[in-house]
Amino acid sequence: MPNLRVRLLAVLVVLSGSLTVAGVPPATAATPSDSLWFDGTALTVRDGRFADGQGREIVLRGYNVSGETKLEENGGLPFASAADARKAAAALRALGGGNAVRFLLSWAHAEPVRGQVDTAYLDAATDQMRAFLDAGIRVYPDFHQDLFSRYLFDTGSWYTGDGAPQWAVDAGSYPKESCGICLFWGQNITQNTAVQKAQYDFWHNAHGLQDAFLATARSTMAHLRRHLSAAQFAGIAGFDPYNEPYAGGYDPGQTSRTWERDLLWPFYVRFRARMDAAGWQDKPALVEPNLFWNANISTQKQEGGLLDAGTLGPDYVFNTHFYDQKAISGILMWGKAADGQYAADFAAVRDRAAAAGTAAVAGEFGHPLSGTVADKAPTVVKAMYQALDSRLPGASWWARPAASGPVLSGTQWQWDLYNGRHHELMNGNPGKVLTAGDAWNDEDLSAVRLDDSGNAVLRQDARLLDRLYPGATAGTALAFTYEDRSRDGSTTLTWNPVPGSLPNTAKLVGTGRYGLLVWRSGDGTAPTELHLPASFPTAATTVVSDLGTVHGPPAYTSATPVAAAPEPGGTGSRRLLLTDADSGVLHYALVTNGATAPSADLLAAAKAELAAWAAARF
Repeated sequence: MPNLRVRLLAVLVVLSGSLTVAGVPPATAATPSDSLWFDGTALTVRDGRFADGQGREIVLRGYNVSGETKLEENGGLPFASAADARKAAAALRALGGGNAVRFLLSWAHAEPVRGQVDTAYLDAATDQMRAFLDAGIRVYPDFHQDLFSRYLFDTGSWYTGDGAPQWAVDAGSYPKESCGICLFWGQNITQNTAVQKAQYDFWHNAHGLQDAFLATARSTMAHLRRHLSAAQFAGIAGFDPYNEPYAGGYDPGQTSRTWERDLLWPFYVRFRARMDAAGWQDKPALVEPNLFWNANISTQKQEGGLLDAGTLGPDYVFNTHFYDQKAISGILMWGKAADGQYAADFAAVRDRAAAAGTAAVAGEFGHPLSGTVADKAPTVVKAMYQALDSRLPGASWWARPAASGPVLSGTQWQWDLYNGRHHELMNGNPGKVLTAGDAWNDEDLSAVRLDDSGNAVLRQDARLLDRLYPGATAGTALAFTYEDRSRDGSTTLTWNPVPGSLPNTAKLVGTGRYGLLVWRSGDGTAPTELHLPASFPTAATTVVSDLGTVHGPPAYTSATPVAAAPEPGGTGSRRLLLTDADSGVLHYALVTNGATAPSADLLAAAKAELAAWAAARF
């Protein structure tokens, strides 16, 4: 989670969102319903990108499920029941547009007694994970921690933690926790002596803490391997070993970079060995660098990024978080985010992953939805999604699309059905029952909540969250952009308008939303697919591509170059499928919901413009 947090106001400010998911049947089959012949293969890392069994380049987009794991009210599980997990999965597909989740697990609940794995907890976690896999949503588990453990904190403390079990804290005899005058929970990371010493001990394997954690991780992965079907296990995208690692303190002469080299990376190598031993040989470890390596406050930034780990290759994925700490602080960034605000920050992620020879994923990003800085959320989150789509600002995308870079995978923080309806005894204190927001250190970042009828509803603009994106590219994606035209209050945010040099394309798009993908075809036969947001009903979707132009794409067949089909999982979400019959050829596809019954002449004119544009730019 972010390194800085605003102490949020008592009034919950709910942004836009009124869609519901009601009456969606749970998906329980081992193979998700609505699957097609090219669905459901396991992911690998190939040529610095995620790839499926058809050789397509895969982009994972979704949410963290969920911060509820950090609480005690449901025993360290993301949901109170498997039924709630199925409701969340259906909503995530239908409302949030996600195809992947980072699924949080608790070491404290997996190993409450030293050396004894709680199989009942793992069974329940597996059941809840299965709800997402059966909805066609890929999953990567994460052993989550913040501030090492809740057991470091007193019942009357202003703050709490999550992660390690009580026996791990008792082994260290840590001093009484205190952050002093801290306005943000993240300050405990570097100012709370108890937290610092506990983290330090973990990385130095004091009291055998790291050995115990790795043994539990292996048991957890083996449990999942045994209890998921082959089709479900294929949907596991990898494992995130440790959330937001930090040294706690450096030894004499040690730096953040040498700490990564000498302590963090060897830990990941040991974790990788446990993955292999548990039957996860073909799945990557999604490894995080020092959490401050990309801080956007200069006084917090520390050298890192696993710079000395060499070429990571297919066994590892570069997994990093990004929050705008300046915006969250409330004092270091006045005003709101703008076009290209985070282009450089996410370009650094792309560049670091490319130098390491692997894929990248932004495991967490987001912004508070209530409190004194909540007004920044519509622009901050839009700018983050823009930077995931392309390394270019919208103002320069059409002129320099070849510099767009790979489309990044990312999972927004977070997807918590219980937002605003918690019943959490903070640090076990019955006098401090938390109900508001995310019920953890005054956080309030969930994109979803339940309404009074028990239906899932979005708390952010659906145009922002349910996005067009290339979930699978048959070849190599060269450039992508999406203009969501999401709202900041009553203001429509348009950061990437179609330029006047393409008048027919601009007329076709009008005031609607559009996405444009440019790719070079590969050797496979499976189609390229883009997620179609709910705001792109098939009958109102227009596609202009060198593969064909169509308003209202027909149902998919292998002989239909531009077509639509349901996404796996039976939730009613849909995708656009683009089938080519060549290799190494440049293709483009503009997808928009702007035009109403466009004429054949307008479609032909827009196609001619885009063909000339693509030929000139690539």
